[in-house]
Parts: sequence; C-alpha cells; structure tokens
Amino acid sequence: MRVEGVRGMRDILPDETPLWQRLEEEIRELFSLYGYREIRVPIVERAELFSRGVGEETEVVEKQMYVFPDRKGLMLALRPEATASVVRAYVEHGLYAKGDLAKFYYLGPMFRYEKPQLGRQRQFHQYGVEAIGSPDPALDAEVMDLAWNLMERLKLRSEGLFLRVNSIGCRGDRPAYREALRGYLTAHEGELCPECRRRLETNPLRILDCKEEGCRALAREAPRSVDSLCPECRAHFDAVQAHLRELGLAHELDPTLVRGLDYYTRTVFELCSRDLGAQDALLGGGRYDGLVELLGGPPTPAVGFAGGMERLAIVVSAQGGGAPSSEPELDVYLVPIGDEARQEGMKLLAALRRRGIAADTDYMGRSLRKAMGVAGRSARRAAILGGDELSRREIKLKDLASGEERTIPLAQFRTDPIPFLR
Repeated sequence: MRVEGVRGMRDILPDETPLWQRLEEEIRELFSLYGYREIRVPIVERAELFSRGVGEETEVVEKQMYVFPDRKGLMLALRPEATASVVRAYVEHGLYAKGDLAKFYYLGPMFRYEKPQLGRQRQFHQYGVEAIGSPDPALDAEVMDLAWNLMERLKLRSEGLFLRVNSIGCRGDRPAYREALRGYLTAHEGELCPECRRRLETNPLRILDCKEEGCRALAREAPRSVDSLCPECRAHFDAVQAHLRELGLAHELDPTLVRGLDYYTRTVFELCSRDLGAQDALLGGGRYDGLVELLGGPPTPAVGFAGGMERLAIVVSAQGGGAPSSEPELDVYLVPIGDEARQEGMKLLAALRRRGIAADTDYMGRSLRKAMGVAGRSARRAAILGGDELSRREIKLKDLASGEERTIPLAQFRTDPIPFLR
C-alpha cells in the first residue's frame, strides 16, 4: 500500500530547490547588509507561548494551531509564526541585558491547519526580521525599506510595489477605539457573517480581517483607528510616514489594516504588488511594543515583518526570475567501460570531488551510448575511461557542447584537473 504525504505538507522537489536556494541566498545577504543576524528557534514550542503572545481570540490560536501533549502531558504546538519564538528566546537568554538594539532574521517552516491553497500550505515557510529595543519611527521605516529593497533585488517591478500602512495605536488607545468600532458594527450586526457576530463580543478588531465581502464592505466604512490615537502615537505615525516619503517609498493609508495577531501596536503594514490581483500582499508586519514584557522581559519596543517563501517563489517565477538554468550542473560525467575502469573511476571521482569539481558517473549499468546521453543532459564534459585508456594510463575528455575531444594523462588529470576543464 502506498503511503502518501499529509495534506498541506508539500514536497519541494529538486527542480524547485535551485530557486529556493537563490531566494534564501539573496535574503541572507541583504538582511546582513542591514545589520540583521540569523537566529534559529525551535519548530516545537509550549502552546501557551502563542496563546499568550499571538492572542487567544485570534484565528491562528483558535482554529489553526497544531497542538498536542507530550508524554508528560505538557501541551506543545508546532510554531504557527516566528515572532513569539524569537521574543521568547530574546527574553530567556537575557539578550536585553546588553542594552543594544537586537536585530535578528530567520528562515524556516511554520504550521497552520487551514485550507491548502496556492502559495499557502499547512506547512509553509517564512522569512522575516525582528528589530528589538528601539521605539524610533525611523526603525519602522527601515524594516519597510528592507522589505522593498528585497523585492527590487529579486527584480520585481518596482513601479507595481506599494505599502499599505496604518496605526492601531498603543494599548491605551485600544479601549476607546474598540468601543467605537463595536458600536458601529452592532448597528449593522445583521449584515455580519456568523463568525464576525461572535467576534463582535470577543474581539471586534478581528472583524476588520474578515474576508467575507459583506464584512469587508462594513469595514471600509467603520471608524478608523488613526482617529483614536493619543498624541504620542499620532506623532509616531506622522514621523513614520515622513520617513517613508524621504525614502521615496510609495504608500497609502489603509484604515482596515490591523493584521491578524494581537501583539501588534502602533505601525502595521503590508508590502503589496499591483501585479498580483486581489491577493496582492507579499509580506506584512509592524510594531509589537508590548510583547517582550508580556513574555516576561522588561518593557521593550520592537518592530518586524514576515513573508511567505512559497508566495515569493511563485511571484518571482511568474515575472521570469525562476526559469531553470540551462547550464549543466556537473563539470564532468565519468563514463567507465568495464569493471576495471569502473574501479579506477571511483578513485578518480573521489579525487575530482575533493578538488571542488562537480562530478558523477553511471551506476545503472547503461550502455556507452545511453551513458553518453545522460552525460549530455547533465554535464559540460564527459570523461571516458575504457580498457584502452587504462592500458595507456590516459583518459578521454569530450566537450559536450562543441564535440571537441582530447586525451590526457590519467595521473595529470587526477592531480590537477582544473586546467583541462576551463
């Protein structure tokens, strides 16, 4: 009986991985230019980390988390996002004690039990940054500039990029705005979907996230969070927008943007592309100035963003950046003829690989013609080693593009093959 993979847990096959590797390389290089260092946090965490940090009333915690007990009954969860894990590590290891701005980036799998769709599976992969330790609005603008720079670096059409921004204020602003929002939505309760009627009592801000068209229409006319900001939050948001203008980053105010996680405060944003249609967000993030304290650390401001690798790969491919290379992956494909040549070839392969030469051989017992066919599809050159070549201690090297052949002393090719492969 064939065992299949779990629904929503997709294999990334060898034809796809070169694009993923290129994206990861670009991310690592660019994020390092901004002073971010990689952090690797566990895939499994205590479930309470996310219920406390992300919010018990969020859809992620209520419906999407993979939660299970370990053998001692401790409730664990596969991480649905990484910010809470990064902040947990920041607090647990006392990284705040240095008093410096801590700048982290991460890459890795996350898990949410939701309907699989293009670009979003139940196991999905995110890249992101977290800057912990400063309330400076210039830092908000920096993380948005970093996100924009990544898309430009990946050759996405910059004319189509824009930022959706909003401010949802601080914890002190939230009660007044929540009541204004609840009052407006209560007057339209009959137009809400069943889930949002429930949210009306528990967490009305989540209604602004609803994808049902009726709820979206109501959200567009709802009270705006920016109209309930305290003077400090208003000044912060004005400064963020001023920095964005100075950086030349196109942005627009979106009063319905609140993001789906409860830890956000003040600035929230999404980087979008007009080339993507209705589902236009490439990544999203914002400030979470209370999360460090919520997880046991000192009061510490922070800002960051996260994006989906699957969606990024789809967008880059659609705009022509993901075409597979036509260049062969191997430098040499060894074609041995006979058992003695095969034994000698194994030593030759080991020597080539230790000198940084990408080399492989036939392990399928193919005929010479078929082995040369494989060589033609996978390598730049074929190295042919048969009985005649062995008796003369030579090897025949064929350029598979030009058809040019030459015979080389075997010892010379083994010890210094690079001149012959240029």
